[in-house]
Amino acid sequence: MTAALPTNARQDLLLRSMPAVFVLIWSTGFIVARYGMPHGPPMTFLAIRYGLSVLSFLAWAALARAVWPSGSRQWLHLGVTGVLMHAGYLGGVWAAVKGGMGAGLAALLVGLQPVLTALWVSSAGGSVSSRQWTGLALGLGGLLLVVWQKLGLGEVNSANLLMAGMALLSITAGTLYQKRFVQPCDVRTANLVQLAAAFVITLPFALLEREAMRWWLPSGSLNLELTGAMTWSVLVLTLGGSSLLYLLIQRGVATSVTSLMYLVPPTTALMAWVLFGEPITALTVAGVALTAIGVSLVVRTGRS
Repeated sequence: MTAALPTNARQDLLLRSMPAVFVLIWSTGFIVARYGMPHGPPMTFLAIRYGLSVLSFLAWAALARAVWPSGSRQWLHLGVTGVLMHAGYLGGVWAAVKGGMGAGLAALLVGLQPVLTALWVSSAGGSVSSRQWTGLALGLGGLLLVVWQKLGLGEVNSANLLMAGMALLSITAGTLYQKRFVQPCDVRTANLVQLAAAFVITLPFALLEREAMRWWLPSGSLNLELTGAMTWSVLVLTLGGSSLLYLLIQRGVATSVTSLMYLVPPTTALMAWVLFGEPITALTVAGVALTAIGVSLVVRTGRS
């Protein structure tokens, strides 16, 4: 029989696999949007997602007897990050795509986060090495190669461009804010507070939407695309992806963590090829390779 790995070795393996698992989970966001958004309005979908996620984390925290954040200031900081990284980011992306912006263009704009983060860190007196800048530039170049062919004409207007810009600023500011102000605490209770804040902010906008959620098809059968998108959003994207992002931010420097976002659009393109038959071109393959090289440069430098 093969001997079990020592506890330290298992923990090290788990930590090393976290970035790859995070990228795979986070990349399904646009896939879920393609399945679910044609059947309901974005803010209503997100409000229900946040509400169900809060209940799920509440049950998880209660069963595990998780420790709650200490002090009102910690609760406030977690609430701010929840508004930025959930309500602002997801609300902006879903509203932009619902308003006619293609998923490729939305991914491109939000994919500028690593550059924006590096510029902020550099302007604030932080250290961003020349090797990291090279990695960020390579990652951006690979990202452009992947999504450039997806950019269509006539899909941009002032409203959806504003929403995508809001998403970009929100996820960038939320990442930096959490790294600066949020103290390490239990990921379950921390996410619960963040999602509760996002729910409170999103609910009023959901109540203003006139479109209904179409849980049932005209034939009377359950809408599997909408229910599947909601289930995946709550159980995988929120409970899994958001928890991993929280842990990665707590354990890594801002530029190293956000550089992983460069891998999301290429990975999404590969998933779309498998699930929907969207073509993979030579530019896509070149872009994926270039992005992987760029991210490795940033992360390796960040660790040293």
